[in-house]
Amino acid sequence: MQTTEKTNTAIKDLVIINNDRTQGYKTASDNTTEADLKALFTRLSQQSKGFADELKPLMTDNDKLPKEDETKNTGKLFRVWMDVKAALTGKNRKGVLTSCEFGEDKAKKTYDDVLKDTEDLDSKTVELITKKRGELQKSHDEIKQL
Repeated sequence: MQTTEKTNTAIKDLVIINNDRTQGYKTASDNTTEADLKALFTRLSQQSKGFADELKPLMTDNDKLPKEDETKNTGKLFRVWMDVKAALTGKNRKGVLTSCEFGEDKAKKTYDDVLKDTEDLDSKTVELITKKRGELQKSHDEIKQL
């Protein structure tokens, strides 16, 4: 199946939300002094980069491919909010984790929005997106459990 504009847009949105997630976890890592959280946030940041790297080849229009550091303005605002919140709460564990869970919810919603309308996506693309959505859910649950 030929990749459509709709498919390129969907993949671009997923790459950008993963860029947001990568940067968000870097911010979260900077906002904690706890070794276990730093390790978790580093792993999740790397996971996000991996997700983006797996999705990028699905786009056929390289002119629309997001740059490595391209994020949504809402992601940038969220990271600023995390910095402010961390400063006000003394970088406490619960505050940082709550912020991360909020970010995970935004990422899940982006994946869910793409998966609501898969008519123009080939089955391998849907399979990959569904798999990544499942992995994202596990990360969300891990954050929530902490």
